[in-house]
Amino acid sequence: MNEIDNETFSQLKDAIERFVRERLVPNEMRVEETDDIPEEIVKEMKELGLFGLTISPDYGGIGLNCRQESEIAMILGQTAPAFRSLFGTNIGIGARGLILAGTEKQKETYLPKLASGEMIASFALTEPDSGSDPSSLTTKAIRDGDDYLISGTKRYITNAARAGLFTVMARTDFEAAGAGAISAFLVPADAPGITLGAKDRKMGQRGTTTCDVIFDNVRVPSEAIIGLEPGQGFKLAMRVLDRGRIHIGALATGMCKRLIQEMLAFAQDRRQFGQPIGEFQLIQAMIADSYTDFTAAQSLVRATAAEYDAAGSARINASATKYFATEAVGRIADRAVQVHGGAGYMTEYAVERFYRDVRLFRIYEGTSQIQQLLIARQLIKNGL
Repeated sequence: MNEIDNETFSQLKDAIERFVRERLVPNEMRVEETDDIPEEIVKEMKELGLFGLTISPDYGGIGLNCRQESEIAMILGQTAPAFRSLFGTNIGIGARGLILAGTEKQKETYLPKLASGEMIASFALTEPDSGSDPSSLTTKAIRDGDDYLISGTKRYITNAARAGLFTVMARTDFEAAGAGAISAFLVPADAPGITLGAKDRKMGQRGTTTCDVIFDNVRVPSEAIIGLEPGQGFKLAMRVLDRGRIHIGALATGMCKRLIQEMLAFAQDRRQFGQPIGEFQLIQAMIADSYTDFTAAQSLVRATAAEYDAAGSARINASATKYFATEAVGRIADRAVQVHGGAGYMTEYAVERFYRDVRLFRIYEGTSQIQQLLIARQLIKNGL
């Protein structure tokens, strides 16, 4: 894949930093109140190329490598996560399988539309009874001549209501157990037999959209299997999540920075006992702990992204990055609310919203507990 040079990347980074500062941050409360992203913002995202950040220039994207993507994710993390979520599936889990293993025809059909933002992709893996153990999924793809009929329900699917394309994990082998029984399908969102459930009402991250997706004998040709190889879906999902976890770690790290900035501003402005509360040692301790968490997460993100670019994978450190950074932002969000005192419990302050928003990071794309298992098992198997 072609990659952009350092000078071009520096210009892109500066442009996105300005966009976050001047356009996204001022619209955070608007998104919170309306539970939607303004159309003028969506248009500007497309013009800036955000929907194609990781898609090769050969298909109309920008072609960032993992290190560059992580730097951008850390910038995007400094505002409400709903903004990044809108195009996050196009640059991440929704399109990554297609990028990694799709045929040339599949790529030419979909990637240019995804890169421009004309089409949004969704990743349909999780089910009502299958989350942390995706190999137990029950969605079926039954062979019918040259086609497959897909039936099953997917749950908490990000951008499902906006999607033009679903990457669907479904069981194609009903005799075998485990990874080899699952295939990955590219399914157009307008295919007959697809219905959407009600929009989920979530604790935080207003402006993001998730819902159930129900497949009822949805007919797709065998050419809809990514790479035309049945039985590779689970392995492909794990490869997709590898880089996705680095991205989520970077996003959480950006939120660490924003929360510390909010904490510092309040600690310098708020006065008690005749002095700014930032002069109190216990407040300083919370700021120091938060900065230490942030810099550790940032270093881990950058090191793991470099490992991914060099080796094409970073299984154990991708899990370590996602685990540490998302736990760290949870700790920092809690401290930020504490520093704000009663004000931190009020919706007019950004830390109240971030406190709710960041809670999801420890759950999706592999819970913290799943990351612990993955890390430990890899170490036991391969050593340090």
